Amino acid sequence: MFALADVNSFYASCERVFRPDLKGKPIVVLSNNDGNVIARSAEAKPWIKMGTPWFQIKNERYPEKIYAFSSNYELYASMSARVMNCLEELAPRVEQYSIDEMFLDLTGVEHCMGLEDFGRQLRQHVYDCTRLTIGVGAGPTKTLAKSAQWASKEWKQFRGVLALTRGNPQRTRKLLSLQPVEEIWGWVTVLHAS
Repeated sequence: MFALADVNSFYASCERVFRPDLKGKPIVVLSNNDGNVIARSAEAKPWIKMGTPWFQIKNERYPEKIYAFSSNYELYASMSARVMNCLEELAPRVEQYSIDEMFLDLTGVEHCMGLEDFGRQLRQHVYDCTRLTIGVGAGPTKTLAKSAQWASKEWKQFRGVLALTRGNPQRTRKLLSLQPVEEIWGWVTVLHAS
């Protein structure tokens, strides 16, 4: 079994760790030289699209003030390393996939405790260590773990954790029937190649 831990709105969340007064406020992070929006908090996503040039939106009126930060890659690398260290404290093997995503090999974990319970434990531990919130998806393959993680963020009833297990194939089929094909890891490349 594998899990994928993904930090929610990573760059914006890193900025918020050091500005807790901005909890619940819309945040955007800008590219080098403050050119374009490269990251958004959940609160900013309804109003601002990824890649939007900052000069086009900085003087716009929104229902709430938008807080903009210049990108700080040293901060993001440091916070990523902290998340990785937290996960390594609880998981047998961790593989960094990107700056905000880590795959965990859960071999044997499912024999000790339920995977969703373990996912909640991971979420709490990472939050306690870093003040960052992660989504956790587990599955028998990395692709299914990534799909489960996508669903853990997309559908609030999972509260950030979803496990797809061999013992519940109906859940896996249901998720895959509802997940847009372009959201299935690796399939966009395959579809575009055909």
